[in-house]
Amino acid sequence: MSIPRIMFAAPKSGSGKTLITCAMLGACKERQLHIVSCKCGPDYIDPMFHRTVLEIPSENLDTYFTDEEQTRRLLCEFVSEQEHSPELVVMEGVMGLYDGLGGVRKEGSSYHLASVTKTPIILVVDVHGMGQTMIPVISGILQYDKEHLIRGIILNRISRHFYESMKPMLEEELPVPVLGYMESHPELVIDSRHLGLKLPVEMDHIHKTLSQASAYLCETVDIDGILAIARKVDDLCVEGENDGERSLVGETEDTNVDRDLDGGLIGKQVSTSSITLAVARDEAFCFYYEENLRLLEKAGIRITYFSPLWDERLPEEADGILLGGGYPELYAEALSRNISMQDSIRTAIRNGMPSLAECGGFMYLHKELQDEKGHIFPMVDVINGRTYYVGKSVRFGYVEIREDKEQAHFLMKDRPMKGHEFHYYDSTLCGEDAYAVKPVGSRKWHCCHIGENHWWGFPHLYYPSCPEFVDAFADSLKRYHIGKDDNQALIKNDLR
Repeated sequence: MSIPRIMFAAPKSGSGKTLITCAMLGACKERQLHIVSCKCGPDYIDPMFHRTVLEIPSENLDTYFTDEEQTRRLLCEFVSEQEHSPELVVMEGVMGLYDGLGGVRKEGSSYHLASVTKTPIILVVDVHGMGQTMIPVISGILQYDKEHLIRGIILNRISRHFYESMKPMLEEELPVPVLGYMESHPELVIDSRHLGLKLPVEMDHIHKTLSQASAYLCETVDIDGILAIARKVDDLCVEGENDGERSLVGETEDTNVDRDLDGGLIGKQVSTSSITLAVARDEAFCFYYEENLRLLEKAGIRITYFSPLWDERLPEEADGILLGGGYPELYAEALSRNISMQDSIRTAIRNGMPSLAECGGFMYLHKELQDEKGHIFPMVDVINGRTYYVGKSVRFGYVEIREDKEQAHFLMKDRPMKGHEFHYYDSTLCGEDAYAVKPVGSRKWHCCHIGENHWWGFPHLYYPSCPEFVDAFADSLKRYHIGKDDNQALIKNDLR
């Protein structure tokens, strides 16, 4: 597949790659190019800026979550499913260019993703406070570039006058071109908090900020040069594209249930196209991987959205619930006041409706939430515990998750789920039904409440790392749907 593509990466976090990536996306939109974006790593918020502010399709790619072939396949599928064939894919790196698992392995790094997808890199370097020292700093980074993927440099936080002095010196010393610069602009600030950037809906002037950033970028950076680099790439090949094998990201056809699943569905058929999953999506619950949602849809599950903040009850057609992550602590009072929604979710789950809950959604299912000021708010009360502010990151980073019981409900023993944890809250009842293992080191801990039809816990899950998880959840939705139909039929017969 021919996909023009470019990655913006940096020597470290805080170098300005997010602002420059967004500015580049805005500049491409001004040129009326069909573009999509990808975020390297597990971050939810940067893709939200791309989608909700710039209205550009965006998803995550992560070479820890998926192996090299899966990663390429996910990129190709993302591109091929767009309404208009993208003329450019813009990738945003994560942390330092070479920083992967535990800071010591290549998996999960920006460089590994660029290598796997054969994507040229534009290195964004914050040179504020530097003079000629920037030359050996950049030279050292280039020496680690064994595949010669770095094709250009942008200097950030440098004045025009000093840039004009340094550019010829850099290009005399270094084998890659300097494509431009960005001056320090105090008004171009994207606010952040402990979990990263603030959400776009929390920033009143974010559209204006990113528009100004695009305007500055067009004045001081060689956009045409970057586009030329992005177009001079090899085609991206994916094994088995035309051999009819199952996609690594799920089935595309509706399927009938004909397996015996502990009590069995044999003899009872139901199309997955009739199954509806209610997904919480509002200001409080907004952390979702588009790849996860796409995989659910590829399993034939219809998704409908609802708001635990503003709606009164679950959608009537719901066969299951997905409560994603987010910031329920910021909206705890409003969530606690919406008693009818809490009742609706509690009743549905207690009546057997399948449910998934991650991090913020997991917090919402507790009896109480205690915020950082010590205020206590009643929540759904499916889990008889309290979540509370710790004041620091708890169990941060990538994890592999395995069910820790004889009869597993979602995961086979040789197929762990990959995910990550990133939260400043903890729980009095984190769950004991699975254990999470750090991929670097030996640390492990118990986590998650898991049953035949539910999975609740702090870890954010990446479904394409274990598509069987979606198969198991889809089966639980089908069982519930069948039982619901049978109950409705009995009620109708009683009324006759």
